[in-house]
Amino acid sequence: MTSDTSVTVRVPAKVNVQLAVGGARPDGFHDLANVFLAVGLYDEVTVSEADAFELTCTGPGSDQVPLDRTNLAARAAYALAARHGLGEPTIRIHIAKDIPVAGGMAGGSADAAGALVACDALWGTNASREELLDICAELGSDVPFSLVGGAALGTGRGEKLELLDVGGEFWWVFAAADGGLSTPAVYREFDRLSPDAPDPVAAPALLEALRTGDVEALAATVTNDLQPAALSLFPSLKDTLDAGTSAGALAALVSGSGPTTAFLAADEASARRVAAGLAEAGVCRTARVAPSPAPGATLL
Repeated sequence: MTSDTSVTVRVPAKVNVQLAVGGARPDGFHDLANVFLAVGLYDEVTVSEADAFELTCTGPGSDQVPLDRTNLAARAAYALAARHGLGEPTIRIHIAKDIPVAGGMAGGSADAAGALVACDALWGTNASREELLDICAELGSDVPFSLVGGAALGTGRGEKLELLDVGGEFWWVFAAADGGLSTPAVYREFDRLSPDAPDPVAAPALLEALRTGDVEALAATVTNDLQPAALSLFPSLKDTLDAGTSAGALAALVSGSGPTTAFLAADEASARRVAAGLAEAGVCRTARVAPSPAPGATLL
């Protein structure tokens, strides 16, 4: 939906099919080998002309979303305006949430990418893809991938992207937990549990599984170095992982820093059976089925 005074952008969630984490750097970040896969759960970000800056949010978990300039979507708008000498943005940003909030699926990063693309279209700034990616990297490690979608290997702190080929469709179930996890807290626990973490490297077998669309091979190679830390801080997630496996998932892992858990299924029908099994077990707040890969930030 676009008009002269309003632009809407759809942005996907992500799952990390591999998250290899190195030791803490002097700047406090960690080097990563982060294999991103965009999935078909979406937020929609609408930017409209207004008399003053305003941010609103609706949808599941919206009460947890900050509505001031600390919100990544707001920061994206201000960053683009500053780059192009536009002064204080006089816009209304509305976020319609469907990506789990504080769930390790990059919902806030997706909203930032959506706001950036929407503001660029609304203001006619005609920013290049490189400029948009540069602003995304300034905003956060996951924001560049939210812009591009599909599949990618993120290195550095995750912001340096190499696009990856995906040879088929993969079906997932995402179980949202009651409660949240702080990403910085999970990384601190990782540092405590893994004081001598090796340099992170993407697994060739996993990249090949994505390229060929081999779901069994992908299931055998998915990993998340943050999972022990997330389970240490949120032990009940193990019950959720076990329930999904018992319901027929080929692989089960914590999504990013959690506490959402992700389950890879053989196909759509299997994914729906896994979701039903999770709901019946009572080990999560919701269980959502979604395919991958999905496109990045897209004007509607």
